[in-house]
Amino acid sequence: MPAKRIAIVQSSYIPWKGYFDLIRSVDAFILLDNVQFTRRDWRSRNKIKTHQGVAWLSIPVHTRGRYTQLIEETTTSDPAWGRRHWQILRANYAKTPYFDRYADRFASLYENPSERLSEVNYAFIAAICDMAGIKTPIMWSDQYQARETASERLIDLCLAAGGTRYLSGPNAKDYLDVAAFEAAGIAVEFADYSGYPEYPQPHGPFEHHVSVLDLLFCTGPRALDFMKTL
Repeated sequence: MPAKRIAIVQSSYIPWKGYFDLIRSVDAFILLDNVQFTRRDWRSRNKIKTHQGVAWLSIPVHTRGRYTQLIEETTTSDPAWGRRHWQILRANYAKTPYFDRYADRFASLYENPSERLSEVNYAFIAAICDMAGIKTPIMWSDQYQARETASERLIDLCLAAGGTRYLSGPNAKDYLDVAAFEAAGIAVEFADYSGYPEYPQPHGPFEHHVSVLDLLFCTGPRALDFMKTL
C-alpha cells in the first residue's frame, strides 16, 4: 500500500497560494477548527493588493474571552461584510485579465455567506480548489477522535485518516514533537515556501504573501504554473 500523506491546518479566509499548495501536495487535507480561535489572525482575514498598496480584508466576528472560543464556534458580527469585501475586490481587481472569468462565482459566495466563520472559510477554500483543479479531499478534524495536546492531536488525526506521512508548514519546526510522530510510524515533512515565481500583478511592487485570489485574477487557468509541489 502506498504511503498516504496528510496535512492538518486551521481554516483560513481566502488563504495565500502556499495554503493551496499544501492541499494539493497531500492525499487528504484536514481542517483543524475545533481548536482555539485567535484574533487578528489568518482565520478571519487576509491581504490583497490595492491601489494604495497591500491591505487587509477582515471579517468582523464575535469574540469572547481570550482562551474559551473555538474556531468552529466563531460567528460573524456584521451581515454586510460580504458585500463590502466584494466591492473592495471588484474596485481593485476588475481590470486584471481573469477577473471576469471568476467574478460570478465569487460574487455568489459573498452575496449570502454563512454566519459561521468555519463555513465561510470552507466555502471559499472548496470553491478555489475547484477553480484551480485541486482534487484533494477536505475533511474536518471533529470527524475523528483525538487527544487534546498539540502533537498528540495531530498524530491521532493522521492515524485515523490512514496517514503514514505528515506534511507540516515550516513554522511548526519550533514546536512539533517529531520523535512522537516517528514513534507512531508517521514520517514528518516540512513544506518549503521559498522560490515562488513572480507573475504579472497590479498595484506596485510584487508581493507573494497575499490572498490566492490575486493569483487567480491575474493568471486564471495558468495559476498552477506559479505554484509549487511541496
